[in-house]
Amino acid sequence: MSANRRLFDDVSRLATSAAGLVQGAGKEAEMLLRQRLERLLDGMDLVTREEFDAVKAMAAKARTENEALKTRIAALEEAIQPPNAKSKSKAAATGARKTVAKAKAKSAAGAKKPPKSAKK
Repeated sequence: MSANRRLFDDVSRLATSAAGLVQGAGKEAEMLLRQRLERLLDGMDLVTREEFDAVKAMAAKARTENEALKTRIAALEEAIQPPNAKSKSKAAATGARKTVAKAKAKSAAGAKKPPKSAKK
């Protein structure tokens, strides 16, 4: 019985040391893998989450400020423009559209004509 007990104690110690060895090897492998991943990610020049969130907040603030400035500019332009100038500007815009349409029509007609060198 004493021999069996010694055998069980030896097997128990061996199993305990093997488990400790496996656990230590696992920690070492995890640490090595973590170091290699950190090196790889550092080489990729990625941003941190904090930097990304900061830039995202700055962009959102800039968008809201831009919208506020657009409305303010529109209100100022309307306040500066005299009431009868509004109707003149509409007429000028209509005249400009007619001029552009005429120019397009002329260029389209000119494109349909054969070149002068082809007539010979």
